[in-house]
Amino acid sequence: MSVTDAHIHVQPWWELKPAVLDVVRRGRTDLDEIEKINRSPAHLLKRLDADGIERAVLVNYPSPDLMGFTTRVNEYVAEYCAAAPDRLIAMGGVHPRLAEDAAEEVRRAADLGVRALKLHPPHMNVEPNAYLHGLDGLRALYEEAQRLRLPVMIHTGTSIFPGARSRTGEPMAVDDVAVDFPDLTIILAHGGRPLWMEQAFFLVRRFPRVYMDVSSIPPRSILRYFPPAPGGDRGQGPLRQRLAGARRQEHGREPARLPRARAAAGCGGPDPGGQRARPLPLTRPGREGRPSCRRHRRRPTRLRCLRNQW
Repeated sequence: MSVTDAHIHVQPWWELKPAVLDVVRRGRTDLDEIEKINRSPAHLLKRLDADGIERAVLVNYPSPDLMGFTTRVNEYVAEYCAAAPDRLIAMGGVHPRLAEDAAEEVRRAADLGVRALKLHPPHMNVEPNAYLHGLDGLRALYEEAQRLRLPVMIHTGTSIFPGARSRTGEPMAVDDVAVDFPDLTIILAHGGRPLWMEQAFFLVRRFPRVYMDVSSIPPRSILRYFPPAPGGDRGQGPLRQRLAGARRQEHGREPARLPRARAAAGCGGPDPGGQRARPLPLTRPGREGRPSCRRHRRRPTRLRCLRNQW
């Protein structure tokens, strides 16, 4: 099975504010490994090999006033991924409130090698549709990303970091974005978990260029969060995709299909409680190395919406 993890955070932790770093480090036992990975692509590739992951999308974004990440994250992730461009995919970002020329910053990121952008409303203190209320930098970001065919991942759901405004993670505001920028590829990170999954699922079903990832959602909860619609797909075309991670581990069945839920299963990122990262359970407890279900014959986690870019 060839797996692409579409959402992991390999970031410059040395830029984090002390209070944020305390939350990031809380309860972890793998800090030494993570510190090495954050500084060394070789260490990340070794870990990906050990976990059976072919490629990964490294998610970064600027948030200097809340998280501590500066605009240098684009240079960081582009340089990091350049070490193995066939396996590591750079996702950077532009801060729509703080950038003097958001469109120029998008172009600069693309020139560096950034292949997608991340907008994090709770960490940027901006609503996804704030361009309707005078935030011209956000409009410029969407317009330029649409022109350059750069996908934009938008965080949906809550955040537990100090100062984060979870209210801005409500997915429904993305409805405006999808209407106003119809050629923009949008990915709803985390599917709105843990409060707004129905909103995220509605947007995925309504708009042909809106996708979601299910990173940080426990695999056994996926069908509860996003239940299949009776009668199967009734949307625009054959847009089903299997979800790796939605496997029924206890029975070893094939992954269930979600109607028009074109998603990628993220193996990293915080859990719904925001306390620690957790890998996808691809093996049964006590049976090391033995898959808990039959393997796919095709790439199950690669976002189809990004096949031209990635």
